[in-house]
Amino acid sequence: MPAESPSERNFRITNNNAIDKHVGRRVRLRRTLLGMSQEQLGAELNITFQQVQKYERGANRVSASRLWDISQILDAPIGYFFDDMSETTMRSSPRRVASGVDVDGKGRDPVKDPMARRETLELVRAYYSIEDTSLRKRAADIVKSIAAALSKE
Repeated sequence: MPAESPSERNFRITNNNAIDKHVGRRVRLRRTLLGMSQEQLGAELNITFQQVQKYERGANRVSASRLWDISQILDAPIGYFFDDMSETTMRSSPRRVASGVDVDGKGRDPVKDPMARRETLELVRAYYSIEDTSLRKRAADIVKSIAAALSKE
């Protein structure tokens, strides 16, 4: 395989880095759990919803000051956006990519995060909209029972 040029390596560092994607997924998760739209978050940040979309996809990197503002709006500590990061994602930091360490040979994070799926977010929001705690616990028990029964098939 031919060696990549410094400009090719820099492209992988600054565009769609796995860590930027992870932070974006966590922004989306928190925003969705709060029932906030991209338009609402954008209005709070004084940016367009398209810019929020780019942050959430990891297409645009979130600056430290912008992440601070997002954390304040979404009422989450800064560390929240880095929680649950896989080892693979951690190894894809720009510093490591610049030194030639690759994630999966293609510059991608192979881990698919089920917490970033719309289906999961909708389920969590619906679950927490059940105000009666005993009824909410019974709903969780039903889902666990179905999953256990399906895994035995």
